[in-house]
Amino acid sequence: MRITDIRERSTPVSRYADPALRSGDLTTSLVMVTTDAVRAGRRVTGYGYASVGRYAQGGLMRERFIPRLLAAQPDSLLDATSGALDPRRAWDVMMAGEKPGGHGERCVAVGALDMALWDIAAKMAEEPLHTVLARGLGRGHEVPARLRIYAGGGYRYPHNDLERLADEMRRFVDQGFTHAKMKIGGVPIESDLNRIEAAMRQLPAAAHLAVDAMNAYDVEMGLTAAARLAPLGLWWFEDICDPHDFAAQARVASTYARPVAAGEALFSLPEARLLDTHGGLRRDRDFLLFDPVHCYGLTGYLRIIEHLTQQGWPRSAFWPHGGHLFSLHIAAALGLGGAEVTPFAFHPFSQLSDRLRISEGHVDLPQQSGIGFELNPDIMQAFAAAFA
Repeated sequence: MRITDIRERSTPVSRYADPALRSGDLTTSLVMVTTDAVRAGRRVTGYGYASVGRYAQGGLMRERFIPRLLAAQPDSLLDATSGALDPRRAWDVMMAGEKPGGHGERCVAVGALDMALWDIAAKMAEEPLHTVLARGLGRGHEVPARLRIYAGGGYRYPHNDLERLADEMRRFVDQGFTHAKMKIGGVPIESDLNRIEAAMRQLPAAAHLAVDAMNAYDVEMGLTAAARLAPLGLWWFEDICDPHDFAAQARVASTYARPVAAGEALFSLPEARLLDTHGGLRRDRDFLLFDPVHCYGLTGYLRIIEHLTQQGWPRSAFWPHGGHLFSLHIAAALGLGGAEVTPFAFHPFSQLSDRLRISEGHVDLPQQSGIGFELNPDIMQAFAAAFA
């Protein structure tokens, strides 16, 4: 088999269910990789996108990574035994000639293409991605039928914030979620405490709510927030300060006995090593939220998992960021703690699929071959419109 075409398009995404509410003019890259292979009477096509919360990476893809894949000798992308596409070999082709360091958002461009390549690999095997991954990685455990998840959202609304936040949390619970995450930071702590109280009232207990400061605090503000949050008994306190200010994070973590979470805004193994060495994280309670797409795709994410588990981190500490089906498969196949879902934000990627049952804080795993984007009409409509 060989890759015959690769296309990329940028599309807007919003942090809100109502895209008319301004949220930083965020975008993401849609990727479609076409092959000459046929399964079940259909051309095997892989779909991917550059996760959420940042910006499209089309320039990097078009200038460097897509041309390398299309110019590669077909055999260099294939598994020597099966003759099927091997995303790990394709990853090596994409990264050929790239210098160490300079991760920036290069890793996101590679990760979006990587997602589409894994979609192809699983479709070629005619199995869901979590099955292909668990077998290929030799995990030696049975993939569960359901995975633990939480609802991500809780962005500050420009009008009627407390009322709309409470309504959002109620809808999370109505959908079957038991845990949720909301945003804090950038405003006086009293305002955030009012928001937290409004959100907590909709959930079973305070320990079911995580808060995400979106890297907004310096060390003094972080210490103040930690002191005020500590009595609440929250699930975790996430992204306290600048992601590279490991000293500030360590200082705040040292005063905060409840769990903290970090890693969403770090995109490589070297950064993960620095976080583990200097960030003051505690293996017995804290959480690691690296996004597989933002970390050079599955290949880069696996390197982070391998290193940190060797350092004593339990797999249950890893909860991939992003809210997408790709993370769902990875978390299930690797036996991780769970995964994020964004029920309302970042349309058309704001839900996994109406066909995947959510109850008691768990979701059914997709059983369709590949990642399963085809189970979500909104996602497939976005791909069809982008590549018409």
